[in-house]
Amino acid sequence: MEEKDAQKKVAELQMMEQKLQGFLMQKQTFQGQFLELENALHESKGSEEVYKIVGQIVVKSEKDKLVKELEDKKDLLDKKIKEIEKQEEKMREEIMPLQEEVMKSLKNDK
Repeated sequence: MEEKDAQKKVAELQMMEQKLQGFLMQKQTFQGQFLELENALHESKGSEEVYKIVGQIVVKSEKDKLVKELEDKKDLLDKKIKEIEKQEEKMREEIMPLQEEVMKSLKNDK
């Protein structure tokens, strides 16, 4: 492989790895939010009175409505996490052959 081609492949690999890193950061954020929602659901199910943060104030809320809202948000986050995992897997599948090609090229140059 020519040096220009190798440099191009390395640059492409770096871009793909940065994109993968972005997916991982996004996934981590969503997983944190997911855990917060699970904790909120757990706490709300064990309480008679529930409260909701709206803007910068806390207001009393109807338990059934709040639980439904939290469950809906949890389902949405779960779908987002699964979609990111699919994108992450696809990106890893694209990175592997390119990574092998670059490593092989580097070995041949030495």
